[in-house]
Order: sequence, then C-alpha cells, then structure tokens
Amino acid sequence: MTLALRTLERLDTIAAAKWDALRPDDNPFLSHAFLAGLEQHGCLRADWGWQAQHLGVFEDDRLVAAAPLYLKFNSHGEFVFDHAWAQALERAGGDYYPKLLCAVPYSPVVGPRLLVGAGAGADARRAALLAGLRELMQSAQLSSTHLLFLEADDLAACAADDAHWLARNDVQFHWINRGWHTFEDFLSALKHKKRKNIRAELAQVAASGLHIEWRAGSSLDAHEWTAVHALYLDTFAAHGNLAALNSEFFARLGAALPGHVWLALARAGDVIVAMALFLSSSSTLYGRYWGSRVQVPGLHFELCYYQGIEHCLRTGLQRFEPGAQGEHKLARGFLPTLTHSRHAIAHAGLRHAVVQYLAQEQLQVQAWRAELLTHSPYAQ
Repeated sequence: MTLALRTLERLDTIAAAKWDALRPDDNPFLSHAFLAGLEQHGCLRADWGWQAQHLGVFEDDRLVAAAPLYLKFNSHGEFVFDHAWAQALERAGGDYYPKLLCAVPYSPVVGPRLLVGAGAGADARRAALLAGLRELMQSAQLSSTHLLFLEADDLAACAADDAHWLARNDVQFHWINRGWHTFEDFLSALKHKKRKNIRAELAQVAASGLHIEWRAGSSLDAHEWTAVHALYLDTFAAHGNLAALNSEFFARLGAALPGHVWLALARAGDVIVAMALFLSSSSTLYGRYWGSRVQVPGLHFELCYYQGIEHCLRTGLQRFEPGAQGEHKLARGFLPTLTHSRHAIAHAGLRHAVVQYLAQEQLQVQAWRAELLTHSPYAQ
C-alpha cells in the first residue's frame, strides 16, 4: 500500500461523504458541514489568523485519512494558551508564527482529530498523519505543531510517536449521567445545599414571566436565527472579543446539521430575549454560545446548564460539555475533567524551555483538579 500526503486549502474540494466517512462517530464539529461551512461563509480569514491547510492521506487518489489543519498567524480562537511560548521565542529573535494547528476553530471540544476511517490499517494511517504533520512543519520551517482536545485513539498514536510530542493538560467541567432518568433524579444525587440553590435559581426564572423553550435548530425560521445571532454578537461585544461567526453560518447550521443543533430560548411575549446554542452527537451535548438582553437572576444557568441536562436525560445522552473554564459549573453538577493536547516544537531552545514549563504546569493542573474534586456537589 502506497500512501501519499496532500494539503487541501479548501475543504469543499473533498466530497462531504468522503470526509465524513473517515469520522469514528457523529461528532458534529468534525463534520464536513461544520468545517466547510466556516470556510464558505467567511468565518476563517487570514487577517484573523486562519488559513486552511487540511492534511489528506491518499491511496491511489482515494482519501483514506485526514486531519483538520490550519496555518495560524496568531493564537486566537484556540483555548489552549501558548502566548507565553510565542513571546519567549520572539524575545530570542525567532518567529513563532505561523504555526500549524490541528483543531476545530473556535471550539474547545474534545473529539477525534486524526480521521482514519474504519477497518484494517487505522494505526498506520494515524501514524502517517502524524508524520505528515511533522514533515509539513519541517519543510515550511515552522516553529511548532499543535493538536488540541484529543481523544484516546489520537493520544495513543502520539504516545507511539512520543519522542516528538509534548503532553499538556488542562481542566474543563463536564457532566456525566450516572444512571439518572429525570432532572429530579439528578437533583436528588446532589448535596442538600447545592440542590436547594439550584431550585432557587429555577424559581427565579419561573417568577420572571419569561417563556423558556427547547428547540431543534432545524425548526427555527430566518427571523429567529437572526435574533439568535444578534444575541451572540451582543455577548462578544460586551467582552470586547471578535465575533467570528456570521449570521449566514448560524442559519446554515440548523439546515446542514439536522438533529445536531439545539437552542434553549427565553421569550418575553413573542420576542427572543436570551438564548443558548448547543450541538450534539449521539452521545454528547456541547454547549457553545449564550446571549441575553435581560437581567434575570438564574437565567444563564437555566439556559446554559439545566436545559441542557434535561435534554441529555430525555434523549439518553451520556455526557455534557458546556464549554471552557468556569468553576461556577462545579456547583451545578459539572466535575473537573482533564483535557489533553500534544505539541511538537521544532526550535530546540524553545522545546527545552517548554518541557520545563510543562513539568511545572502539569503539577499545578493536577493539584487544582484534586482540590476541585474535594468540593464535589454530589452527596456520594
């Protein structure tokens, strides 16, 4: 078997069915619809730091493995922070950017990154992708390559190529279904004070007079998607951040990924005044964006967390990843969970410094997670 590596500057040069057939599951963030949609609707631009450079492995012109890959000119929209590494190399007279990034843009979600399909030879195809990433870095004389939010199979492949990949961990807060069937089952598993606080937050929202609804993205009309996107813009503007996703991309999501896009909406009369946007696979719910034009105590927690937990319980989803950061999630049933990234550093001096940095950071992350777990909201 002869495998050939090629880079693809646009994902729509590959048929959606061929790309999607390489995914091990239905994680929506790795779908052709999601990734190609970002490109087609102008959400990834070189002046924002993104240039697609997807890596494909071909056997006789047949795509047999691939990785979502980007040439990055900054570190925005990644959620694994390496700004200190960039500054260190630049102070030493080197160029940290551009670098290679294997990840889902703007999305700190755990999932497959080395897409190799099913059947015999999967390990060899993963190894070919990792070798291809390193070859691209070396041939283009780039500073580094980064794989973010990896799952077990990709971590194992990096471990087999251990001499090249530095391990890094962080903490997110994830909800796992422990066998509950209803929201009351979930609440009954919490410590009394945590359960009481959640009931109080739910009562505050109920007393506000807002109408709360859970909707499939495919059921929203154009006017509703416009309202949802406007709330997304408000949130980013309030924090001074770039709102990279435009209204066309939002509206596309519902139609392009039916059954995978969900919204928790709050209405005052007929007007949508708050929203939380989610994507889902057959096992996991992913919380992504929130926006509100009203100040209602408890509304953020209702839309972003409790509505999502109820959806998981109704539909049998086992996991809920509500997004990056946020220790306040712990009190609401989300436990600290390690996330994993791997990094190849071409510059010898920088690599040595990063190895030392990661050794210290790893101890801090493990200690922080252990401390968080002593404050588990669960009774047992």
